[in-house]
Amino acid sequence: MWLYIRSLRAAALASAALLALPIAGPVSLNPALASPAPDSFADLAARLLPAVVNVSSTAEVKTAGGPDIPGFPPGSPFEQFFKDFMNRHNPGGSTPAPEERRMQSLGSGFIIDASGLIVTNNHVIEGADEITVTLQDNTSLKAKVVGRDEAGDLALLKVDPGTHPLPALQWGDSSAMRIGDWVLAIGNPFGLGGSVTAGIVSARGRDIHEGPYDDFIQTDAPINRGNSGGPLFNMDGQVIGINTAIYSPSGGSIGIGFAIPANMAKIDIEQLEKYGHPRRGWLGVRIQEVTPDIAESLGLKPPHGAMVAGVNPGGPADQAHLRNGDVILQFNGQDVKDMHALPRVVADTEVGKRVPVVVWRDGKEQTLEATLGEVPADKTQLASASPGKPALPQPTEMDGLGMTLSPITPDSRQKYQLGDKQKGVVITNVAPDGPAAKQGLKPGDVIVEVQQSEVNSPADVQQHVDSVRKENRRSVLMLIQRSDGMQWVPVPLAGADTGPQKG
Repeated sequence: MWLYIRSLRAAALASAALLALPIAGPVSLNPALASPAPDSFADLAARLLPAVVNVSSTAEVKTAGGPDIPGFPPGSPFEQFFKDFMNRHNPGGSTPAPEERRMQSLGSGFIIDASGLIVTNNHVIEGADEITVTLQDNTSLKAKVVGRDEAGDLALLKVDPGTHPLPALQWGDSSAMRIGDWVLAIGNPFGLGGSVTAGIVSARGRDIHEGPYDDFIQTDAPINRGNSGGPLFNMDGQVIGINTAIYSPSGGSIGIGFAIPANMAKIDIEQLEKYGHPRRGWLGVRIQEVTPDIAESLGLKPPHGAMVAGVNPGGPADQAHLRNGDVILQFNGQDVKDMHALPRVVADTEVGKRVPVVVWRDGKEQTLEATLGEVPADKTQLASASPGKPALPQPTEMDGLGMTLSPITPDSRQKYQLGDKQKGVVITNVAPDGPAAKQGLKPGDVIVEVQQSEVNSPADVQQHVDSVRKENRRSVLMLIQRSDGMQWVPVPLAGADTGPQKG
């Protein structure tokens, strides 16, 4: 879908991500290395335009009957005015019968095969009952869905061209695109005909939090509504991206557009054609960021990689003997710089392939081997709660951590709604402004592991804390189980040496 970042927080995050770092020292440029601006894009555009199409989809939706009522703040006089108005025109107070309405979505697409295969965004055709493709010469053809990928926001359509010759585009190498390279964006918005804009690659590897596989090319080539699914070209006329989203407070282009890289899309489209759905590699782990505090507690310098915060039982990672607390540093020979890099590299790896996985465990690197599975259609795991019989907890205050711990008892299972198979030590109290509170810990959280070792009693936790203190580390690493999953949390140790001090 088109990306309109409206909230102040989201806008601030997006703006921060787009800030450029200052250049240290003078930079000398070799004029021979700088590509001159093209005199014109006309010849290139004329060659490419016939292969870019308009995609129109319609769907029947049921809506509440009667006229739409504008939304006003609760208690507003306008709210009461419209309520009175509706009561006068509907004295019986009966609810109008639902109405069926035809909803229409417009976008763009491009032909990749003369047989009638067309690529577009999934959000352009999602929920459609009928899809129509309009060519540059205004020929309209009915299309059917060959396959679609919700997570990757891609769809493959098929039309029957009959005797109508269809031009096809070629994929390019998106990894070869550099920041500053010229690009051409072509769309067919609103059925008005081909629309051409030019710009440069502004950035690469953008994560705009639209999905788990975000790796967008950012461009300043103007991209507007109706351009979704259209191609982004290099100067050789090859497709190096699929225009998908824009950053805009108003809905219009402000020069910040995002395109799915061709290298990622090409693999996905091939699978949609062959299987009707994407076949992505699956490792079966839940991961989290390796913060400086976590890295320090593990002796990992500098902070990098993806930390395992959960392993799917029976999944590829489980069978490869990965475990909670491992930090994945390399996957299939590729460095994992941060947690966002891992899902993309795993997804792009062939299902069934056996790959090396380098992890940081017990203060050193270890290499494991995993055979990738396919992302399951349903990964939902259910947990049950069993009240059991009440029992008195045995709370223990953890010196210097600002929290009180207790063994898991039938009483605490009922009080904190813990599963009957939950293991670890439950937090029963957190001191305000203490180290635990500052890290977001709260009563009901369960400490499953400390320093990558299982704990079953407050004494186990205290033993690991004492050991970390003797090593003069600044924090102790705890695996915390909550209702929404597990997470590694570094808890600062009061009185620990925080490094060199100025005297």
